[in-house]
Amino acid sequence: MITIKTPEDIENLKISGKHLAEVLSYAAAHVKAGVSTDTLNDLAEQKIEELGGRAAFLGYKPDWARMKYPASLCVSVNDVVVHGIPNVNPIILQEGDTVGLDAGYVHEGMFTDSALTVIVGEGDGKTKALVEATKEALKRAIAAARAGNTTGDIGHAVESFVKPLGYGLVRELAGHGVGYEVHEEPTIPNYGKPGKGEKLEVGMVIALEPMLNMGTGDVDFHDDDFTVTTADGEKSAHFEHTLVITDGDPVVVTRREGE
Repeated sequence: MITIKTPEDIENLKISGKHLAEVLSYAAAHVKAGVSTDTLNDLAEQKIEELGGRAAFLGYKPDWARMKYPASLCVSVNDVVVHGIPNVNPIILQEGDTVGLDAGYVHEGMFTDSALTVIVGEGDGKTKALVEATKEALKRAIAAARAGNTTGDIGHAVESFVKPLGYGLVRELAGHGVGYEVHEEPTIPNYGKPGKGEKLEVGMVIALEPMLNMGTGDVDFHDDDFTVTTADGEKSAHFEHTLVITDGDPVVVTRREGE
């Protein structure tokens, strides 16, 4: 069921989003060669505790999973598209790696969800272009997220931007409603037709998250029920924001400083 948030809910979401932006910025600042993925998770947990919130992902068990997620931060390196588990077989980051950081935060019962991809060190031109294109795809999605538009309008905005660039657009994963829970209705694919899908209404809260691959858009789902990788082993990038639908431009509650 799609839910409409109250003005009080939205005020708490703004606080939740602000704090989540701080958590992700803090973790991103520590993405360097030689750093372990479990260290990034520990840093995120420390920041969440310092801010007085709760990690939305730690202990979360979605419908499709047999186990609870064992960390507070998803750390997805190179060909891992999303949901990389940082503290089971931790990875030591190397120069040129792409590192997706994805976290959820709870403040006064209100959930926010956000992600970004950073490159360890300089990175090559192809990797930089992939990351920038994914960031731009999210901007296009946000611009289409207006009351009266549909989830199909959002998906079309992403797909029509990405297709000419030749990147693989992940179709098996999607954005979603958020607020009272980590995942709510509606599902918001990163492809679609204008005017199709669920209509957006004032007070809806959604998380938009394009995922672009250097090669094919096909992905593999792993036996741990969480990790998703590119089918061809090429790199992937992922950006996500939580936003509130208004009667004008959406309010991006997880926007990080400098964006």
